[in-house]
Amino acid sequence: EVLLDVVLNHSGEGDEFGPTLSLRGLDNASYYRLNPKDPSRYIDDAGCGNILALDRPPVVRLAMDCLRTWAQRAGFDGFRFDLATTMGRRDSGFDAGAPLLAAIAQDPALRDLKLIAEPWDIGPGGYQAGQFPGLWGEWNDRYRDDIRRFWRGDAGMAGALATRLAGSRDMFAAKRRPSRSINFIAAHDGLTLADLVAYAGKHNLANGEANRDGTNDNCSWNHGVEGFSDDPGVEAARLRDQRNLLATLLLSRGTPMLAMGCERGHSQGGNNNGYAQDFCIDWGLDDHGLSDVVRQLLALRAAHPALREDCFVTGAARGGLADVQWLRADGGEMAAADWHEAQTLAMVLAALRDDEVPDRVMIVLHRASQSTMAALPPPRDGCVWHLALDTSASQALPQPIALPATQARLEIAGRSVVVLVEGAGAKEWADDS
Repeated sequence: EVLLDVVLNHSGEGDEFGPTLSLRGLDNASYYRLNPKDPSRYIDDAGCGNILALDRPPVVRLAMDCLRTWAQRAGFDGFRFDLATTMGRRDSGFDAGAPLLAAIAQDPALRDLKLIAEPWDIGPGGYQAGQFPGLWGEWNDRYRDDIRRFWRGDAGMAGALATRLAGSRDMFAAKRRPSRSINFIAAHDGLTLADLVAYAGKHNLANGEANRDGTNDNCSWNHGVEGFSDDPGVEAARLRDQRNLLATLLLSRGTPMLAMGCERGHSQGGNNNGYAQDFCIDWGLDDHGLSDVVRQLLALRAAHPALREDCFVTGAARGGLADVQWLRADGGEMAAADWHEAQTLAMVLAALRDDEVPDRVMIVLHRASQSTMAALPPPRDGCVWHLALDTSASQALPQPIALPATQARLEIAGRSVVVLVEGAGAKEWADDS
C-alpha cells in the first residue's frame, strides 16, 4: 500500500509579505485565518507564515476535492497529515468534530482509508495526541522521546518504557486499540537512528542558518565521541544501541513506523533538519547487519500474536496465563519502588492463538553496561524457552536456540535486548524466516 504525506495546514504564499500565488488573490479573508486584532496579518500556527481556515465551506471543499482525487484517481491507500491539529481548528480552538474531520469521516471514498495525524501544531492548545477521531492513527512522539531517554540512561524511565511497550494506553485508551499509536524512534524530521547514538547535539551549520534551525531537544547521546569515530569500540557500542532501539520499536504494541534508511544506519552528519539539508547523505553502503536484524524482528512480530495483538494488556489471565507480567531481573514482580531506578525490565506476554494454544514471549531490556542474570519463568509442560533474539550479537541469529528445560536463568549482556519464545512458536518463527 502507498500513503501520501499531505500538507493541508498552510499554503506556499507565506506570511503577509509573501507572494500572491492563488488563494490570497481569490479570497484572502475566507481561505486564511487572519489576526482578529490586525487583519492585515496572518495567524501562523504552522510556523510557515499562514494557516488555512479549514472550518469554512470553500476551504473544506478544496481539501475534500484534493483528497478524493488522490484516493480515487491516483489510487492512494491513505494519508499522513502534516500538523494535523490545524485541520481541526475553529476560531475557538481544536475540535475533533470540526467540519473537515467530520467530512472525511462520512465520505465513502475516504472514511475507510488509513488516516494518520501528526497530532500537533505550534499554535495555542496545539498538542492533541490521542484526541483525533477513533479510527485515525496518530504519531506518538512520547513513544519516541521515552524510548530514547530510557536507552540514553535517564533516571526513572522504566515505568514510561513499560507504558510505551504496552501500547501507550495513557494516550489511546479512548480509541481502545494500541494500533492507533504510530510508534517511531526516528522520522524524516530530526536525527536519523545512526546519528541519534553518535551526536549529543545537532549539527546544522551547513544549512546556513547558524545552527538555529531544528529542535535542540533530541534526547541523543554519542558514546563519548561527538560524530564520526574510527574507534572500533565506539562503533560497536553505537551499532548495538541501534539494534536495541530497532528491537524496542518492533517489539512494542502499536503500529511501528520505520524511517527509510534506519535499517542501513544512514547518517546526515548530525543534521536534524533534513528539509534544509544541503550536503550528501551517507546511506550506509555497509549496513553492519542491521537489515538482517530488522528482518528477524519483523519475522518474530509476524509469527507471534503476543507481539502484535491489537488490544491493551491488563494483567488478567487468559487461557491460564496472564496476558502480561512485568518482572525484575531476579524474576520477582515489579513493585512500586522498582520502577524508578530499574536498569532491567522483563515483559512476559501471553496470547491465545486461533488453535487455542497459548503464544508466550519474554522480552528483556537491559540498559546497564554490565551484564546481569535474568530469571526465566517456568515453561509450560512439554515446552522450553528458545532464544530468538540477542542484540548483543553483531549478527542476527540464524535460528532460535533451545534452552534446557531445567535452565532457570540466562545471562543478559550489557546494553542489550533479548527475546525468548516458548515451545512451538520458535519452530514456526524459524520456518517463516
